[in-house]
Amino acid sequence: MNKIELLAPAGNLEKAKIAILYGADAVYIGGKQFSLRSRASNFSLEEMKELVDFANRHQAHVHVTVNMLPHEEDLEGLDDYLCALDRIGVHAIIVCSPSIMMRAKELGCQYEVHVSTQHSSTNSKALSFWKEKGMDRVVLARECQMAQIEAICQQNILPVEVFIHGGMCISFSGRCVLSNHMTLRDANRGGCAQSCRWKYHLMDQDKECSDPSNLFSMSSKDLQAVDQIEDFIRMGVASLKIEGRMKSAYYLATVVSSYRYLIDQIYKNGKATTEDLQRVKMEISKAENRPTGSGFYKGLPGYDVQLYQDHDETVTQEYVAIVLDHDPQTKMATLQVKNHFLPYQDLEIFGPHIQSTTVHVDAIYDENDLELKVCNQPMQIVKTKWEGPIEKNAMIRKIRVV
Repeated sequence: MNKIELLAPAGNLEKAKIAILYGADAVYIGGKQFSLRSRASNFSLEEMKELVDFANRHQAHVHVTVNMLPHEEDLEGLDDYLCALDRIGVHAIIVCSPSIMMRAKELGCQYEVHVSTQHSSTNSKALSFWKEKGMDRVVLARECQMAQIEAICQQNILPVEVFIHGGMCISFSGRCVLSNHMTLRDANRGGCAQSCRWKYHLMDQDKECSDPSNLFSMSSKDLQAVDQIEDFIRMGVASLKIEGRMKSAYYLATVVSSYRYLIDQIYKNGKATTEDLQRVKMEISKAENRPTGSGFYKGLPGYDVQLYQDHDETVTQEYVAIVLDHDPQTKMATLQVKNHFLPYQDLEIFGPHIQSTTVHVDAIYDENDLELKVCNQPMQIVKTKWEGPIEKNAMIRKIRVV
């Protein structure tokens, strides 16, 4: 049985490379055309080629989303685009429109064609249909429960991909028209305004029915499936997918490396220990800005996995610097500042090959060797003596006080 794939999102070239360096077996990206997530910094063909070359050097794959629901005027240039992706050497495209799926096959493109989760595939009959059409993988609907996924996998019809982390949709597999109705931004053509996350006054005619200091929303908690990874591996799921092409490089590094560690531990030891699960959940929590839950994996979601009232959605400022270089002789580390931090304190480092480790930092200097009292200029290059594990592209964060 092939080792399960860890598939990560990437909104730009930097994020894609970070995801691969931190342990993703594959990344999925959007192009300038035919892709959802129109606000992501989607890739040009030149950037895709650079990423494919980078991925090949790291034994990773690149999947490209061609997953918008096109209207008639959107189809111009489709053949040229599909063939260009083939020449670049992407491993797969993720598609929602059957016409685009079939066209990629008709053109003889060598990449795999994966059926998008937007198709709400929830049973083995749906997979049989897609197999007859020549598809190579199906991304199951987020609404599938564990027993349903296992039953589908047992049929061994097509490789399946499931989501394990990230945003959930309050509607069924993204089939929502709130954004269209309220903002004229089409959720299924890349423009979702996430209207379900807005805060609403509940009104009965002109009378307010809710507490105006605690307004109503109707979004779901984000998905976190740490407890289900071992079961997915046992079932024979082909790919574990992280959601979030709009997320930061720090978020991706944290989440990808956490799941990478857990997957590797399961393959190494045959199972995940309680300590493994707790460690991974703690690591992931350092990058989360929304509450998480198990989605549909423990049955139909109840009140405990919904967000109806006020909740925090603030990005933490714990990520403070990234390692640009390190001199092993002088032990001087070159860092790029990301957020405010002070010298002479304990910080935490983690990297592609470094588990989270506490390191004490003493004096910090700018590029002119002037000692700094505070590091508070994003993108500033600073240097400090580093006593502890370190590597290029490692990330440094403040230590959370619990």
